[in-house]
Amino acid sequence: MTDTRHQSGAPWRNFYGRLKGKALRPAQERYLDEDLPRLSLAGVDWDANPDRAPLDLAGLFGEREVVLEVGFGGGEHLVHMAEGSPDRAFIGCEPYINGVAMLLGKLRDSAADNVRIHPGDVRDLFDVLPPESLSAAYLLYPDPWPKARHHRRRFVTEEHLAPLHRALKPGAPFRVATDIPDYVRQTLTEVPKAGFEWLAEGPDDWRTPWEGWLSTRYEQKALREGRTPHYLAFRRS
Repeated sequence: MTDTRHQSGAPWRNFYGRLKGKALRPAQERYLDEDLPRLSLAGVDWDANPDRAPLDLAGLFGEREVVLEVGFGGGEHLVHMAEGSPDRAFIGCEPYINGVAMLLGKLRDSAADNVRIHPGDVRDLFDVLPPESLSAAYLLYPDPWPKARHHRRRFVTEEHLAPLHRALKPGAPFRVATDIPDYVRQTLTEVPKAGFEWLAEGPDDWRTPWEGWLSTRYEQKALREGRTPHYLAFRRS
């Protein structure tokens, strides 16, 4: 558990996930030193923006629609989206610094220039996203927190869903992929309560990936271990 209080007046927020794993390779350390300052979203950090002034997304991205991926893992899906939609802008949020380094390496090999990163707690990002500023959001294979007493730590709780709803434009899609049946249950319980409509009309709608889907490393691991992916599509009311 990490205490994410700041001296600048930030609320008390406990962060329970991993921030760093195995030692980074020298190249990954270089990506963090050289590329992350340029690609990080200025204004999310509490010490730099204690008044929580909204991000100037138009100044960053112009007239492009903005898409959020929460917890981008190794970044393969985020880069795939960015390459396939150069007319849109993408924000990736990931506190796990090893994943951030992996994304930066992929971006070096990509022509995509429409990605910005928040390498931290998504709740800090929600504080400064303007209302109705996002055109879509993705939550792909989030930390399952399998123990019942830890289910309140999952993303699909009011603490995260309420600010996500506020940041999304009316009618914007919110897509969730998971291989954990109980995460499916909680998602289908909590997300509609937060003001989202589940769009499924039949079993194929949650068994079949969305158009343009790129299977992530986490999905491939789930398939190898015999777990079934679920693809849950919602629309913000």
